[in-house]
Amino acid sequence: MSGDATSEHELDLEGLRADYQQLRGALGAVLVGQEPALDLTLAALLGGGHVLLEGPPGVGKTLLGRALAALLETDYRRIQFTSDLMPTDIIGTYVIMESGGRRRFEFQQGPLFTNLLLADEINRATPKTQAALFEALDERAVSVANERYSLPVPFFTIATQSLGDIEGTFPIPETQLDRFFFQIRLDQPEGESLEAILLRITAAEDPPLARVLDRSRLAALLQGVRSLPISPAALQLSVRLLMATHPPHASAPAATRRLVLRGSSPRGGQAMLFGARVAALADGRAEVSPADVRRLAVPALRHRVVLNFEGHSEEAGVDGILSEILDAVK
Repeated sequence: MSGDATSEHELDLEGLRADYQQLRGALGAVLVGQEPALDLTLAALLGGGHVLLEGPPGVGKTLLGRALAALLETDYRRIQFTSDLMPTDIIGTYVIMESGGRRRFEFQQGPLFTNLLLADEINRATPKTQAALFEALDERAVSVANERYSLPVPFFTIATQSLGDIEGTFPIPETQLDRFFFQIRLDQPEGESLEAILLRITAAEDPPLARVLDRSRLAALLQGVRSLPISPAALQLSVRLLMATHPPHASAPAATRRLVLRGSSPRGGQAMLFGARVAALADGRAEVSPADVRRLAVPALRHRVVLNFEGHSEEAGVDGILSEILDAVK
């Protein structure tokens, strides 16, 4: 087995799973009809990554961030990205402070300095402001006037983006999208889920949200996920899946060679394996299996695989092409 040589007893697998299930259940009671999105969001949080949410207005993207912060003992900030937002508006800046008749420059932290950040409609900001956010996502620190400031621990970002065909948006470069563990799509609710949502939002008052995990239990959960062993078969499968997304590679299936322009970076494998660890923990298993990797492959790779012209014309889209690749990799 790869991973840390930590026994199941030392991991306290049952205690970690109970904490996870308590958090997952409380979150599911708030956000109805979006179960896959909740699982992926928690997988990214506990794996140390970030998520990009996509979906039509009113499906719960903002509610997800607000509810998660309320259930955890974490600081929470929301930034509404607009075209006139400047990097200093999110990072912070130096201001002149006066004390005892003397003046000095002091750094005033921006809203980026928090544990849980909701970055709303990031593709409405200019590339310069986007770059400031993505530096923080990648390095968990910011640079201001030759000084480097570390962000709080944990630091988790839920970003949303407007539909690409809306006026006043700036496409996010491929290299920046790679900073997100998963690209999660929230579907339009239907049937009973829609009824439950309408009842909730038209109620006299919002249901109360009680904290379910304090900082110490969240830290133990984060460490426990990192310590969960990965089976050799799961590791090998993640490598084969990554290679199968690259057209020049000998193992690339026909769908890749015909429809893909560029394959995934190694970060795609990182996202799959960390997410698979959380999936195994949720099921109460002490080791990651190949089935866990397969469950996480599409959300981990859909924003990292670039299609060619023929691929973009396929009705199935990138998810359908990734499904073909998954079927080809045994």
